[in-house]
Amino acid sequence: MGPRQGRRAVPPAAGGLHDEADVARAYEAHGAELHRFALRALGDAAAAQDVVQETFLRAWRAADRYDPSLASLRVWLFAIARNAVLDHVRAAGARPWQGALVADVADAAGDGAGQPVEDPGEQLMRGWVVEEALRRLSDEHRTAIVETYLRDRPPGEVAAELGVPVGTVRSRVFYGLKALRVAMDEMGVQP
Repeated sequence: MGPRQGRRAVPPAAGGLHDEADVARAYEAHGAELHRFALRALGDAAAAQDVVQETFLRAWRAADRYDPSLASLRVWLFAIARNAVLDHVRAAGARPWQGALVADVADAAGDGAGQPVEDPGEQLMRGWVVEEALRRLSDEHRTAIVETYLRDRPPGEVAAELGVPVGTVRSRVFYGLKALRVAMDEMGVQP
């Protein structure tokens, strides 16, 4: 299954993923977003696709345990995806020769020569901490930081898209980064 871009399908019935049609609707509604999540966590498109497939397989197998009164289908799928990502990272840790092989190939190709390979588990945890800290910001600050700082878009482009002056976007980034530092301090994390 590959994530589809574009139109969004009607989400599956509130009861979960009981048949192929429910799984197809859930994939149409959430597959691309789950793929982006896994790709950010793992940094590998093929591994991210494996995680998405594993997520929907686990969700389908556990459909009888899904309780819509506890969480939305989206939240439930992301919880499963988070566990699938962690399982993937653990499995990669159990096969360190694979990471060394990838690093050797990258060095031979001239990519990242001489740079230490970062532990994927540590990278994943840092990403989750930043995501949680971003959730604690106002929508305006979060949007400004994500669009200009994380997606590396020019403030003028973001300002035009949001319909605000460029100075407003810059101000939101400045104060948003300050609020992000405070949020990370409250979480007990050093930025």
